[in-house]
Amino acid sequence: MTPKFWLISGAVFGGLGVVLGAFGAHGLEGWFLELYGNTPAKVVMGLEVPAAYKYLQDYKTGAEYQMIHALALLAVGLWGCWRGSSVSLNVAGVGFFVGILLFSGSLYALTLSGQRWWGAIAPIGGTALIVGWVALVVAVASTKPANSPE
Repeated sequence: MTPKFWLISGAVFGGLGVVLGAFGAHGLEGWFLELYGNTPAKVVMGLEVPAAYKYLQDYKTGAEYQMIHALALLAVGLWGCWRGSSVSLNVAGVGFFVGILLFSGSLYALTLSGQRWWGAIAPIGGTALIVGWVALVVAVASTKPANSPE
């Protein structure tokens, strides 16, 4: 993949993250109350919380992680523009891209549909995000300094 692809992907995911985050902050509370108002409370940290509140927080977590990792994709693209692409840099980009789709996407699908099986996909996405961070460390650490004679 090219640095341009990672920059565009980061910008698109970032823009969508703003839209989805705003939707979660301003449009979902009433809808979740209607959808999950009769659902039994969820236990979070030993406390019972309304299901609508739990699902809204899960949705917001998806938006937050999407925004953070959109910035990570921008970092991959910028590093690639500055220092050139590498296998580890592309692995980082793929990890962030797939991680956003699977982690944030599964949280959106879970909360909006109420289908609990979507929750099983989130750890796969989370693992992809971790792979992205590790690969980014490898990419940056293995890059020779700009003024290196080699």
